[in-house]
Amino acid sequence: MPLSEEQIHAARIGGAQPLTGGRIVLVDYDLLWPNVFVREAARVRSVLGERVLRLEHCGSTSVPGLMAKPIVDMLLEVPDSGDESAYVPPLERAGYVLRIREPDWYQHRVFKGPDTDINLHVFSAGCPEIERMLLFRDWLRTNEAERDLYLRTKRELAPRQWKYTQNYADAKAKVVDEIIVRARQASI
Repeated sequence: MPLSEEQIHAARIGGAQPLTGGRIVLVDYDLLWPNVFVREAARVRSVLGERVLRLEHCGSTSVPGLMAKPIVDMLLEVPDSGDESAYVPPLERAGYVLRIREPDWYQHRVFKGPDTDINLHVFSAGCPEIERMLLFRDWLRTNEAERDLYLRTKRELAPRQWKYTQNYADAKAKVVDEIIVRARQASI
């Protein structure tokens, strides 16, 4: 279900920033994106140490050949993402900025990078959203037809007028959910 403007604002620390120009900018796959992930992952690991239970490259920049917004998405699994005192202060000291707090949705948090355009998504150990995100990534990496469907959807939606990036993400949700259903069926 799409988030309301009130929900979008409530989750964004410092308020939601409307899109400049109202459109999503997609770029061709960049061979440097995996390197950006490796560099940022090393930085996060150096800051958090053993508090990092899992750290994965996710989102469209993790799927070779897929167009994407030029923002590297990372998935960080910590023991308890609701326990901000365990990981937020060290990340902030390293220059990461907490931008999203969604306590009602898997205790999800999102940080922006200190000097690199990333989204660092934080979830608790065992969160079902982790499996869902990685299943989607892995399925798109191995299934050309599904990757093409997702790319067509993104290309169709990106040029439309959007107030917030979240509105674009919500518009893709139906196709993403359908792809995940097929990925789960294939893994049975």
